[in-house]
Amino acid sequence: MESCPTKTVLAGGAGFGIGAFFSLMSASFAYEDPYLRAQSQAGMNTTQKAGQIFKEMGKGMWTSGKGFGKIGALFCWSRYRAKNDIYNSVSAGFISGGILARNSGPKAALTGGLAFAAFSTAIDLLFLRRETPDED
Repeated sequence: MESCPTKTVLAGGAGFGIGAFFSLMSASFAYEDPYLRAQSQAGMNTTQKAGQIFKEMGKGMWTSGKGFGKIGALFCWSRYRAKNDIYNSVSAGFISGGILARNSGPKAALTGGLAFAAFSTAIDLLFLRRETPDED
């Protein structure tokens, strides 16, 4: 599985699934004010209340899934060198972070790129072990 488009699609799909799962798990924390919830749901029966809660959960899952999927696909796509070294991860992180923060201005894009590159580097150095090529 060395095909870049295949990896990009798989990373985007896996990112979407993970984002939706995280949103589903964190949905229980979204209702911390029962009094406010009771006021907004006054006059609804139990089925209508459950339907409203499920719609909100679905919207949150869709939003988080899209965000995680975009990050996964963009990061995988930007590993354009097709080499398994630290420079590839750093450049992919910088490109991904910059593109994701581009709407907030150039300073935010630079900061986002640097932060994403630092995170990618840390993950690569801490968790991925690469074998050095044998010298003949």
